[in-house]
Amino acid sequence: MTSPSDPKPNGFSEVTGEICYDLPSAYVPHPATGLLHLPRFLAKIRKHLKGELPKSYQRNFTKGFDRFLCLHLGVNPEQVVECVRAATDDRDLDARLLAIFPPDLRVHVWNRELVQKGMSEMGRGVLNEAKHKMGADARTDVISFADMIDFDEGRLL
Repeated sequence: MTSPSDPKPNGFSEVTGEICYDLPSAYVPHPATGLLHLPRFLAKIRKHLKGELPKSYQRNFTKGFDRFLCLHLGVNPEQVVECVRAATDDRDLDARLLAIFPPDLRVHVWNRELVQKGMSEMGRGVLNEAKHKMGADARTDVISFADMIDFDEGRLL
């Protein structure tokens, strides 16, 4: 196994570039809302605003899970970016987010959807292609796209 400080031979990093080992897992819930992936999206926004988001992450920034989460909430990803930009601290950020999010976040719907992405028949095909590119064909613990992210960023060893 390689460590987060070592390049991954035949890994996704060779396909897309630099890996951010400091981003939270998509499985981490946001403290104020309970929404999975939101802490990760917020962390990517912070990196983006500082000019520190690698090109390998810029490709899917405000797309993929970020976009799906925003669609679920009925907000534009740029609104979330603006909340992060304007916030003075975490408490202020939470207040700003709650002001733009709908009253009923349907947390259980989103969280179930997120953890199951990649488990449909079509999703399994795409997931298996990604696993193959990353040299993870034999991994039985990578069954969703959130798992794939955790594997790529060194949280699944």
